[in-house]
Amino acid sequence: MMLTIEPLRWGGALALSGVYLAMCLGIWRSRLARTRTTGGAADWLVVHASQTGSAEFLAERTAATLALGGLDARAACMSTVDAAQLAAASRVLFICSTYGEGDAPDTAARFAGHTMGEALDLSRLHYGVLALGDATYTNYCGFGRALDGWLRERGATPLFDRIDVDRGAPEALAAWQHHLSHLAGTSDAPDWEAPAYGEWRIASRIQLNPGSAGAPLYRIALVPRDGQLPAWEAGDLAQVSAPLDPDHPREYSIASVPGEGRLELLVRLQTREDGTPGAASGWLCVCADPNDTIRLRVRAHARFRLGTNAGRPLIAIGNGSGLAGLRSLLKARIDVGTDRNWLLFGERNAAHDYLCREELEAWRDGGMLTRLDLAFSRDEGAARYVQHLVNVQQEELRRWVADGAAIYVCGSLQGMAGGVHDALVSALGLDTVEAMMADGRYRRDVY
Repeated sequence: MMLTIEPLRWGGALALSGVYLAMCLGIWRSRLARTRTTGGAADWLVVHASQTGSAEFLAERTAATLALGGLDARAACMSTVDAAQLAAASRVLFICSTYGEGDAPDTAARFAGHTMGEALDLSRLHYGVLALGDATYTNYCGFGRALDGWLRERGATPLFDRIDVDRGAPEALAAWQHHLSHLAGTSDAPDWEAPAYGEWRIASRIQLNPGSAGAPLYRIALVPRDGQLPAWEAGDLAQVSAPLDPDHPREYSIASVPGEGRLELLVRLQTREDGTPGAASGWLCVCADPNDTIRLRVRAHARFRLGTNAGRPLIAIGNGSGLAGLRSLLKARIDVGTDRNWLLFGERNAAHDYLCREELEAWRDGGMLTRLDLAFSRDEGAARYVQHLVNVQQEELRRWVADGAAIYVCGSLQGMAGGVHDALVSALGLDTVEAMMADGRYRRDVY
């Protein structure tokens, strides 16, 4: 999967740097301040609405900074915050990503759809908003702006003006830190900087769809030049800095697990309007050779990891290069002998776009994939996409969900993600889908 750094992924993998002992102290004091359960009270509540983990990471760092000044602070996902809790709060900092074209991320869907529809009295609330987004989108920081407007309408008092962050802009994050230092009464909080890129090389590059009517898609295996693989989990992301556009790294779902000894990506070659290849996809798919250095770093994507779903039946749904994220999840489960895996996948033509065919069919024939359902939109009289598979399999889908299955969706935002979501609502009901989303049993990584 590839995308530019956008509201879904605005440059994540922010890690603390600076004085090591100061950071340890901050984390230690923050953990002491947050030993109570999610529903417990705290003087300061730091609420995150995150799609890929960036807002969650910043919320944890924000709570740590407040704790460094001796304040009682706790980070919490917006999915756990209800109207009564918000109405009773006096100091809340919100850190919000924007999903798609101005929508709330999945973790905030219920809050946006229900809580923000209520006429709450928030006159005792003092708040701040850090909105994460991408200025190239029409509804830049759309959800953060909507939240800020709603809080003001409900009588809440801003501690300072909303801060909008364009693709992880350092100056915006520095402004947020400045306000935190003022609130905490401390000036020794460490800087928040992204970790350095590692040096990698391409070990192999294979086009998976020769003859396809779509753009070429490559399976690219990379290895570190120093020979030491970093740690990652299935569902995590690789961030690549391309020579032609180093200030705007691109993120790709990692298609492999560390035990395979390499980091694999599925990269679709993008083409600009003038016909030239994309800065990052062109570098990875065409321009770079095995002697070139690929600048890459791994970013944890907690919202798409297996986590508490590791032991559940898994329904994996996706299309195109979205198979990368799903493949890593399935591989991780297969490696430890976890069965009840179901893949529903869509592409154009079976003859040219049946990605990883031998591997998927071997998993199915060996019983590691309980079900493998495929849709090829250009092979039948009427277009048939992966969401149509969901509609056809509604009864079986309900049985799996009743057995505790988790649903993971990876692939294109336009068309597929919305279509699959509507099909799931039709099959399971809106209340069930929203509950699964809030519980982390329905997770999406779409772009």
